[in-house]
Amino acid sequence: MTITIHTGCCLSVLRDLPAESVHTCVTSPPYWGLRDYGTAGQLGLEPTPEEYVANMVEVFREVRRVLRADGTLWVNLGDSYAHDAKKGRASASQSGKHGYLNGRNQARADLSQCSLKPKDLVGIPWMVAFALRADGWYLRSDIIWNKSNPMPESVTDRPTKSHEYVFLLSRSDRYFYDAEAIREPAEHSSIKRWMQNVEAQEGSHRANAGAKTNGTMKAVGGPRRGDKQRGHSRRHDGFNQRWDGMSKAEQAEMGRNKRTVWTVATKPFSEAHFATYPPELIEPCILAGSPPGGTVLDPFFGAGTTGLVADRLQRNCIGIELNPQYVEIAERRLRRDAGMLADIVVPV
Repeated sequence: MTITIHTGCCLSVLRDLPAESVHTCVTSPPYWGLRDYGTAGQLGLEPTPEEYVANMVEVFREVRRVLRADGTLWVNLGDSYAHDAKKGRASASQSGKHGYLNGRNQARADLSQCSLKPKDLVGIPWMVAFALRADGWYLRSDIIWNKSNPMPESVTDRPTKSHEYVFLLSRSDRYFYDAEAIREPAEHSSIKRWMQNVEAQEGSHRANAGAKTNGTMKAVGGPRRGDKQRGHSRRHDGFNQRWDGMSKAEQAEMGRNKRTVWTVATKPFSEAHFATYPPELIEPCILAGSPPGGTVLDPFFGAGTTGLVADRLQRNCIGIELNPQYVEIAERRLRRDAGMLADIVVPV
């Protein structure tokens, strides 16, 4: 597998990538108003949420061009709270991904230029999701990242924030989505209930086998039962054929369709990068969004977690990172953790 890391502005690099060349994009942009990474041209420090959202739309419009027609986009975003307008800042909700910084590195946002009141929850994730939908993306799912170990907050007038969002968007109404690759284990109670229902239905059919009927009737109206979409954006013939050939017990053992609440613990990262999502969070995104041997794009590469997971799952990866120091961190991490599994390319 090959991991290619580009250093530079994501928009500039994206414009040089060929159209329809990647299978899926899995990324987490800098959150609005939360952190100053000390790099000229960085996103996230726009004076207003509206300017931030407009920049996100521009970036992901170029991502859409680079995606295949059946490609998907997975975006992890957290929210923030507006603070005292006199101090002119917005603070993080003490999440484990983009934390709050004190001192000279504290991010600044001019609340006097927007309609936010001090203490308002900004709503950035949904603002971005709705703007991307208006720009032509299909907004397919909101996924809750439920953090089992959230950062504590010194607040007493609202609940402690313990979740972020992952949005699934697609370029087209029909797209690649491997539901089978990320099926969840079925709970024992569900399997037991399912089998009881199956046995009851089979008993009913046997009891009625000799009953009088009105002859063969022609079905009219509506789709056939066998054509029901089983959690897919389109009929997935290979999976559905295997599914239809299984017994009910085998289907139960396979598990259930992936749910929209993913419980994943945050993970510490020892190097000088403050925004690393845990590998377990994006494994389902890469598995469902790309085939083995496919290509994953991350325009906000950071410490290289997307590349690390892509390599482990036998996918290629293209990463873009503005900060040269983070590129060095990512390259060092990938060479250490991925070892000889990955061919790491850093274009000059």
